[in-house]
Amino acid sequence: MTMTEAEELTFPPLMWGEETGDNAVEHAVMRATLGCDAGLVAYNLGASRLQAALVFAPDVPLGKAMAMLPLCGVSFQNALGALAPPEVAVHLGWDGRILVNGAHCGGLRILADTRDPEAIPGWMVVGLTLPLIPETDRPGDTPDRTALYIEGCADVSPPRLLEAWARHTLNWIASWEDDGARALHAEWRGLAQGIGEETTSGDITGTFLGVDEDFGMLLRDAQTTHLIPLTTILETTP
Repeated sequence: MTMTEAEELTFPPLMWGEETGDNAVEHAVMRATLGCDAGLVAYNLGASRLQAALVFAPDVPLGKAMAMLPLCGVSFQNALGALAPPEVAVHLGWDGRILVNGAHCGGLRILADTRDPEAIPGWMVVGLTLPLIPETDRPGDTPDRTALYIEGCADVSPPRLLEAWARHTLNWIASWEDDGARALHAEWRGLAQGIGEETTSGDITGTFLGVDEDFGMLLRDAQTTHLIPLTTILETTP
């Protein structure tokens, strides 16, 4: 996507952007591995999808730092909610899925250089992929999947959405660092999809009761309540 000078991206303090013609997540991981500072926003604004990735440098163990996934999800909902018509509903899946008007519309993924929940990661990357137009001319063939522009959001500008996501993410990080995770938990729970419903995670099926303090899934089957750590969805390579 070619942007005019008027459309050049503006990021909040402590964040800066790098446009990449290739995979934004791969670019962010490469830069993080080479030691770039936290705050990098790698992005690729294509005609059919928005792709972006944020680089973090956590100072808490991985198990706590995994909160950056739901935090970035809440930030995305806040950003799109401010730009989209009020009737557009945005919800979040525990595993990073984004749902617009009830259908799967891209999502978030999280990567780090360690899988040890007690270790402090050297780097962490949260990636966002958001389809703007359907992959097929027959969207009825995949009624559970959608794209932003066919959900009443044709006037949402991808550059402005990306900027807003960065701003809201920075605001939520400040809240999380200063006041703990209580406000983030409350906001996320109001947006979470599937709480109280039957859910399958791995080989466990049960009722999704909610999450623990570190956003681990609480899944109740006939015998017991299982705790599925959020680290189970962590990736270590793009």
